[in-house]
Amino acid sequence: MDFMTAVKTVLGKYATFSGRAQRSEFWWFYLFSLIVSAVLQMVDRALFGTLVGGQDVDILAPLFRLAILLPGLAVGARRLHDTDRSGWWLLIALIPIVGFLVLLYFFVQRGTAGPNQHGADPLAGR
Repeated sequence: MDFMTAVKTVLGKYATFSGRAQRSEFWWFYLFSLIVSAVLQMVDRALFGTLVGGQDVDILAPLFRLAILLPGLAVGARRLHDTDRSGWWLLIALIPIVGFLVLLYFFVQRGTAGPNQHGADPLAGR
């Protein structure tokens, strides 16, 4: 799956927590959100600058992050489904540092071959 296909797929399944997502779909969307967020952060700095108290004024980047929160959670749950885990494992991210590392380990793992309890293999057509 290429970059544009991954982004379109994730945004097309905006709040779909069922099914499976291949690694490329998850990581391309993550890269997309990182790049757009960084660009919007720079636009915020250029347009709005800082307040008198030295605080940065950020409007666009936080709005974008809020807009992609739900699809980000959905693709994360679908990625966990591909490794035959429940989407509820996303809650482990609430544990500082350790939760992030555990999720990172889960996200980089290869998905289960063939169908599992969460649906058909997204790579079955290849």
